[in-house]
Amino acid sequence: MLITVSGPPGSGKSTNAAGLADALGLDHVSGGDIFREMAAERDMTPVEFNEFAEEDPQIDRDLDRRLHEIATTRDDVVLESRLAGWLSADHADFRFWFDAPVSIRAERIAEREGKPVDRAKAETERREASERKRYREYYDIDIGDLSIYDAAYNTARWSPDRFLDVLVATVDAYDPADDEGKAPIEGVSYDF
Repeated sequence: MLITVSGPPGSGKSTNAAGLADALGLDHVSGGDIFREMAAERDMTPVEFNEFAEEDPQIDRDLDRRLHEIATTRDDVVLESRLAGWLSADHADFRFWFDAPVSIRAERIAEREGKPVDRAKAETERREASERKRYREYYDIDIGDLSIYDAAYNTARWSPDRFLDVLVATVDAYDPADDEGKAPIEGVSYDF
């Protein structure tokens, strides 16, 4: 089974993807962890690294190639990244999108990173604009197009424990015999 978890910064991707992987006995691979490691290797914050990536397309392509390879060659994985749903092509069994109001996401990021909420919000908005631009330019992906996802959730509506219950119940309720087909990934150029 391959499950992808995507969404903007602070939407609960990492927390819930790790919890879902644990609950289902799957591996968890985080694109965000890989990206942050790449940023730290260059002594940059994720925001600085995002903006640097605008000038060096190979950064995104290297990360995305790795994630695409994981999605197309491994099983029993919860793959989590902003583009995981898109990068998995038709290999994903489930594609989840998580989101929350930007004010909530900024609070979560501020708490996690120990910074003021207004700074977290400004950085998050800059980061999202940077990523939106690059995804369109590199792969012709409109990150705002949620039509490829099997389910989209506002994670601010549930406590983390209850939301994990929702995710596990969604996966448990799946019956391949009732599956009439997932949304195809079309028009994407995987130019790694």
